[in-house]
Amino acid sequence: MSNATVSWQEIAARKREADVAKIPAQWILPPSVVAEAKLQRNIVGAFIDRFLDSDTRRLTAMDVSELLQHMGSGSVTATQVVTAFCKRAAVVHQLTQNMLEICFDLAKDRAEELDLYFQTHKKLIGPLHGIPLTLKDQFHVKGVETSMAFVGWIGTFEGQKGTGKERNIESEIVKEFYSLGAVPIGKSPETSNNILGYLWSPHNQLLSAGGSSGGEAVMQALRGSAFGIGTDIGGSVSMPASYNGIFSIKASSGRISMKDAANTGQGQLIMPTAVGIMGPSIDTLRRVLKSMVSTEPWLRDPYVVPLPWREGEDYRPDDNHLKPTFGFMANDGVVTPHPPVQRALKMVKLALQVAGYDVIDWNPPSNAESLEIHGKIARGDGCPDVWSALQLSGEPEVYEIEGLFEPGGPRKPMSLTEYQDVVLQMRDYRNRYQEYWMSTASVTKSGRPVDVFISPVAATAGLMRHKFLYSEYTSSTNVLDFPTVVVPVTFADQSVDRVESRFRPFTEIDKKNMEAYDAAVYHGAPAAVQVVGRRLSEERVLSLAQVVVDALERQKGKESGRLA
Repeated sequence: MSNATVSWQEIAARKREADVAKIPAQWILPPSVVAEAKLQRNIVGAFIDRFLDSDTRRLTAMDVSELLQHMGSGSVTATQVVTAFCKRAAVVHQLTQNMLEICFDLAKDRAEELDLYFQTHKKLIGPLHGIPLTLKDQFHVKGVETSMAFVGWIGTFEGQKGTGKERNIESEIVKEFYSLGAVPIGKSPETSNNILGYLWSPHNQLLSAGGSSGGEAVMQALRGSAFGIGTDIGGSVSMPASYNGIFSIKASSGRISMKDAANTGQGQLIMPTAVGIMGPSIDTLRRVLKSMVSTEPWLRDPYVVPLPWREGEDYRPDDNHLKPTFGFMANDGVVTPHPPVQRALKMVKLALQVAGYDVIDWNPPSNAESLEIHGKIARGDGCPDVWSALQLSGEPEVYEIEGLFEPGGPRKPMSLTEYQDVVLQMRDYRNRYQEYWMSTASVTKSGRPVDVFISPVAATAGLMRHKFLYSEYTSSTNVLDFPTVVVPVTFADQSVDRVESRFRPFTEIDKKNMEAYDAAVYHGAPAAVQVVGRRLSEERVLSLAQVVVDALERQKGKESGRLA
């Protein structure tokens, strides 16, 4: 146990107080408003907009491309943009408790530097000039702490004191963002933690924000920054994006740098943590990723693949002779998605077919095999670093990791031989998946393999806390190292999203998952799909995700026209 003289509860309380102290007094909400927010089912849109002035609402409603146009013309300054997003982020934090670190003063100083540059040179400093972002609190920003929401890491460098690195290290991608002109304004927590508590979806506060990058997903759902950065080793970007009604891309490992970022399981590099981008549109995801790649991070991080941006991988709808084929997975034969997700999938399939795209059933090697592999690789060491971090302050495990340890300590790690056997199993799974993917050329109209496939992001449209049963729709993409883009489609509707009487579960988990569905509770929750491509095909996946978005918009327009 920790020998600390100050309780973990007091350390956490001081941290919360220090965060609030960084918010300008004029942006502080009355306690009655915070209390009112907790009673609301949905705080997106009209509710949060009540507490913002018209200029803040106008600027924070803009996509990255619009903001750049306005700053490039000189009609808006970086200071105005950054101030607007800082103000909105301050309100978001007070309503949801989703900022571990607040960098408003640093952001204001950087915005003034950018404005001076624009005044002097009459041009933007880079492709993300003045764009405010937030990051999951694994990325070091100089002058700001990084705790990963471990109480024992507060006031330290990744749990160590007196290193000289405290508040003095900058992660590689943070350096990239500064060079591109982007402005960090804060950092978000893990969804469940002992510092700030638990995060709920702002679309439906009866349901979880999803994890582990739920703090960043909540920030994006409430437009507290122009885009956000999360991390993912089993759906930790994709599921929160789905549950919060936003777009995201989880890149293949090695496309975006994790150099000098805090993490657990740092030595596990066979299925490493991948970085993801969250935002309001495909255009934002594409613009941010392309800008990051333009900095050639492989010159500074040997674990980044030396792969420049490939414009030729983009699909252009006027290239009819290159029309893509979509694989379609309604379910994986292990767990059936909840009714709102089923409806979202049907909407996407219909929209693509009406638009003239070839859509074929997707029947790859089973996700059940991925389930056997993922946990053993991700947690095969027994997670001693997580245990040690908890012991620094004496804080308890949050519910989501209670089963991770034995009473009194970590589980016994796998032997090296056992670990190698799992790695070989993963290699075999990847090989067979690739062979299946290539074999689809025999059934597509184009005679080429399927370009991307569409599947559920999760088996649930949202998540009731303590009822998370299955993650392999996303975890399988980590085992396979596939890039995946989340596309919001619709919202749960209790009047139509009912469990069909003919439902028969594939497995016991399937049965329990469907029993956990409650149409009234899930009402209003976002429902999404994911577009998944082959390893390191981020450009292609983003362009085809945009095809999905465009097809959906056209189909919704036709249906609205018929109803008018």
